[in-house]
Amino acid sequence: MLDVGFPDIDLWIMTFAGIAAILIAIWGRGPILAGGLGFLAGMVFYVTHLSWSGLYLGPLPWIALATLQAIIFAAGCVAISLLTNWLPRLLRSKAALLVLMPLLVAGLWTGREEFAGRWPYGGFAWGRVALAQSQSPFAEAVSWIGVSGLSFIMVWIVATCIVLAAEARLRNLPGVVVLVAITVLAATVPTWPTTSRQPVTIAAVQGNGPAGYFATHEIGDVLTAQLEETRSALGNAAESGRTVDLIVWPEDGADLDPLQNPTSRARIDQVIEQTGGTPLVFGTITERDGRYFNSSILWERGIGPTDLYDKKRPVPFGEFVPDRAFWSQLAPDLIGLVGRDYTPGTRDGILNTGGVAYGSAICFDIADDTVMRTLVEDGAQVILAQSNNADFGRTDESLQQLAIARLRAIESGRDLVNISTVGTSAIITATGETRNELTAFEPGTMITQVTPRDGTTAGIVLGPVVSAVTLIVAPSVTLAIGLLLLIRSRRAPITAERDLLTGQE
Repeated sequence: MLDVGFPDIDLWIMTFAGIAAILIAIWGRGPILAGGLGFLAGMVFYVTHLSWSGLYLGPLPWIALATLQAIIFAAGCVAISLLTNWLPRLLRSKAALLVLMPLLVAGLWTGREEFAGRWPYGGFAWGRVALAQSQSPFAEAVSWIGVSGLSFIMVWIVATCIVLAAEARLRNLPGVVVLVAITVLAATVPTWPTTSRQPVTIAAVQGNGPAGYFATHEIGDVLTAQLEETRSALGNAAESGRTVDLIVWPEDGADLDPLQNPTSRARIDQVIEQTGGTPLVFGTITERDGRYFNSSILWERGIGPTDLYDKKRPVPFGEFVPDRAFWSQLAPDLIGLVGRDYTPGTRDGILNTGGVAYGSAICFDIADDTVMRTLVEDGAQVILAQSNNADFGRTDESLQQLAIARLRAIESGRDLVNISTVGTSAIITATGETRNELTAFEPGTMITQVTPRDGTTAGIVLGPVVSAVTLIVAPSVTLAIGLLLLIRSRRAPITAERDLLTGQE
């Protein structure tokens, strides 16, 4: 049910059904049974949801990643089962339970998502329930409460329904009114307004070059594909009177570093001249001071590189191997495929040209709350989401990433250019509308007006607050409840069975 809510099936309502099925299964259970059920649910979900991760590297990393996520998922289920056992014993008031139980259950679920997105080695934020809502009526809510806030609201809605159904068979009129009001508000709230500036025209180029890790090609073939499509789409732009303010290529669009390779530099200079001197932003791997970076470079006519962003969150076991000596002993062949470790960048992601501040987000940056929030705080007016999805073929990965990008556009209140080497590529407005898109695995160019925007949405401000509260406060309150019950049991041991919701014998 959970996976069906995500692309490519994208039946978002099923996400709520999946949350309900899991919560009902673990509600009031003992921690061992809840942990087992949670692990089973987590494995089924993540093995399905992340099947793309085993396309080229085989089942070992795929199953290892799914298993780790399932263990964290199980831990979250144990916490929820303890809460649903403990809270009714502490509180006898049905009204108090109706208020506190859904809040704490939603806090624990969202806190578990936050933890998985941070640990280990920086975490893996894929699979958060909010990320299934990019096409749903709830998508606009992220501009008010952030991605974490939407996850919280979704689980709160389901948990409230469960409590109401068990407590009063939905006869609690005030509770039902509050539930319906908040659900309708979350589903109908408009996007947070931001200030529009003068539109600019962007040409986003999908060269469809052989960009996969195991693709048969010569170094420089990806650059050639990008150059050919750029010339084809924009070579006569000046003659036709069409003005383009910026050309954008994807991550690794130049597989020959022009900072080091004179031929690559000359070819990029040449295509900029042929397109009327339009500035170009492109991804490449740079080597500086003996360290490697996954970089996005702003290149301008007659100057060359004028600004640069290095990816701040390289992907563990994809772009670097943490604790390489240890993991090499367990899987030397797989670890050996990651031949070099990329260094995390320290520069800001803002690339300024033509009076517009473009915020660069490279591939999995799009899933990182902190990276995306920082772009807006640093002044990004348009977001450039550059990726290379070639290694995932025609799986759901690029569609899942595009769904995340759509939510980021809404959350940040910024138009967003999602450009990949092979797709899925699309230009999305600050309200989540798809302005332009390309067919995957075909060369193409999107020449589209986007609107630079200023201002900070409530989602950018409140997102980290929700994260902190769910990650720290919800587990702390649950532990405090357990301690209070322990103190009480030592004074007057509980020997009778108690009602699930009221705590009465």
